[in-house]
Formats: sequence, C-alpha cells, structure tokens
Amino acid sequence: MFTLSPAKGTALPASAPLPWSGLLALSTAAFTAVLTELLPAGLLPRMAASLGVSETRIGFLVTGYAAASFASAVPLTALLRGLPRRPVLIGALLGFAVSNAVVALSSSYPLTFAARLVAGCMGGILWAMLAGYAARMVPAGRRGRAIAIVLAGITLALSLGVPAGTALAGAVGWRTAFGLLAGLAVLLVGWVRWRVPGLPGEAPHARVPLVRVAALPGVPAVLCVTLFLLVGHQTMYTYVAPFAAHAGFGRTGVLLLVFGAATVVGIWLTGMLVDRHPRSALLGALGLCAAVMPVLGLAAGVPGLMLVAVALWGVAFGGAPTLIQTALVDASGPERADAATSLQTTVYNAGIATGSLTGGVVLADLGAGALPWTALPLVVTALAVVGLSRRNAFPPRRGCS
Repeated sequence: MFTLSPAKGTALPASAPLPWSGLLALSTAAFTAVLTELLPAGLLPRMAASLGVSETRIGFLVTGYAAASFASAVPLTALLRGLPRRPVLIGALLGFAVSNAVVALSSSYPLTFAARLVAGCMGGILWAMLAGYAARMVPAGRRGRAIAIVLAGITLALSLGVPAGTALAGAVGWRTAFGLLAGLAVLLVGWVRWRVPGLPGEAPHARVPLVRVAALPGVPAVLCVTLFLLVGHQTMYTYVAPFAAHAGFGRTGVLLLVFGAATVVGIWLTGMLVDRHPRSALLGALGLCAAVMPVLGLAAGVPGLMLVAVALWGVAFGGAPTLIQTALVDASGPERADAATSLQTTVYNAGIATGSLTGGVVLADLGAGALPWTALPLVVTALAVVGLSRRNAFPPRRGCS
C-alpha cells in the first residue's frame, strides 16, 4: 500500500507519476455504479416475468435508482464530508454489493425496489466523491487527466458494460448477472483498500456550508453549463430510436454503437488536452455538439451523413463531462470538490429528467424531426456561458488560449 502526501496536507511534486492503479480502481467504481443503474433496462422482459410484474414496473427500478441518487447526493455528502474518504468510498461499494445481492436473490418486487433505492443512495455518495478523490491523488497540473481516467469508467460502462451485461444475463440468467455485479463490488473493495490512498475528510474549521460552496466564484457558471448541456443532450439522446425511424435509418443499435465508440475517442482526446488547454477543449467540444444538431436535423434519408454526425456527437459529448468536472474542481478547490460535485450530481440528474421530459413533449407535439432543433439552442446556451465565463469558471491555462 502507499500513502500520498495530500493525506498529510502537503502538495505532491509536479513530477510525481500518475497513480494508475488507484485511478483505475476509481474508474472501475464508476463503471460498477453505471452498470448497476442501467442493467435492468436491458433485462425488462426477463425480470418482469420472474418477478411477476409489468415491464413498466421493471423500468421503474431504473427510475427509482436515479431519483434516490438525485435526492441523496447533497444531504448524504453534507453528512459524511468530515469523515475519512476511503472508508466512505468502501462503504458505498459495500452498499452496491449488498443491494445487487438482494436483487439477485429477491422474488419480491417491493424488496427489489427497496434494494434499488439503497443502490441509488450509494450512487449519490459515489458520484460526489470520485472527481475530488482523483484530483487529490495527483499534482495540480495533472488533475484533468486523472479525472478523465476515472470518468472513462462511465463511458466504458455505457459502450461496453451494459451491452455485455445484457448478453451475459441472456446466457446465464439475470439473477446470476446481478450476483456477479455484487461480487465485482466486493473485489473492488479490496482493490480500493490496497491501492487507493487514505485521504482525510474536511476539518470542522474548514468546512464551508453547501450554500457558500454553490456561490464560490465560477461554480454557478459550471453548474449552469452542466444543466443546459444535459437538457439539450437528453432531449435528443433519449429519443434516438424514434428520430432514427423518422430519418429513415432503422438500425438504432448501430447508431448507439457508433455513438458509444465515439465517446471513447472523446475521452481519449480530452485526456490529452484537458490539463493544457481546458478552455479551448471545452469550447471545441460544445461547439462541435452544437454544430452536429442541425446536421442531424437535415440528415433524413442520408445514412452516411447520419452516421458521421452521430460519431462527431459522441466524440464531443464523450469529452465534455470530464472538462466540465475539471473546471468545477478547479473553481471549488480539491478540498471542497466533494461538496461541489454533490451539487453537480443533483443538477446532472435534473438535466437528465428535464431533457427526457422536454424531448417527450416535443416528440408528441411536433414530431421526431423537431428534436435536434430543440436541443440546438440549449447546447448553444451552454457554449455561450463558457465563452462569457473566462475569468473564474473556465479560464485558460497560463500561456494558453
């Protein structure tokens, strides 16, 4: 095991190597959380038949998780922010292990739903911790790359984990799949204990109320960008299937595969740029995301153009969360990152819910063809906020544009 100087309150030297094993453990924690949240969505018929309920009620297992994560992130983070970080992280992972084990064994829908609420609360704790933890494990000049490595677990879960988990459940049964997911969380506890450094919580005299964290220079702008980007993205992404049908591209699975693969490319590019050119990289990502929307709106009947646009959309969106998260950690400071990220987790989930609702209303009233044109002004608003927030929220690195 190793300990890092931030645990003792001193800064790491700029030449310190990246703690790859510890960062990959945190990335695997992100992977586990996303897979736990979304796996039921791929198992609706199997779980519904086994638990004796409708597929809609199985879908509520995902909704319940998201609602619990949304509601718990801020209060649980505030309650736990003074505790040492590694035990809190291990506690959240054990919570995932227990909840997934209960889902694997339960024959009662209410018990299964309760276990999913517990998992959602663990997710709220976890997402509030990961970026700040990564930032405190590395020198200041490498924060962005460390956060990119950790958040890559989200991309891998979406592009590979959920499809692989769904296929595995088809081969060995959905209960076995959740049992294996519980086992992964237990193994991850050992990895975290071995390779992730123990870091202190916030000292009582240094603890800033969440209201004041939200008001720190730069933080409101970062939260605003998070909200508008997520509302715009989810307005379009939630209804990719009906949009693809409207555009005459019936292979939704191909579009999602292209999007998922492209997000991996976006994460990789972001890792190369985030520490040296964070502002330019974010402006580029949001600008590309905005440019793609009208292309999608005009791509009906042109399959090649549709695929290219979706790929560029994936590259742009794949990198944006890491760039925004890094800006938030820089604005709040690593020592207050957990509190700031808990606020962002709440805003993030609010953006997902609002975007899904907005897209549903547009789809019902105006049709699928209106979706990219609805998303466009929302993404442009996020881009404008970045452009106007040069001083505190999204400043250029010294010597960079």
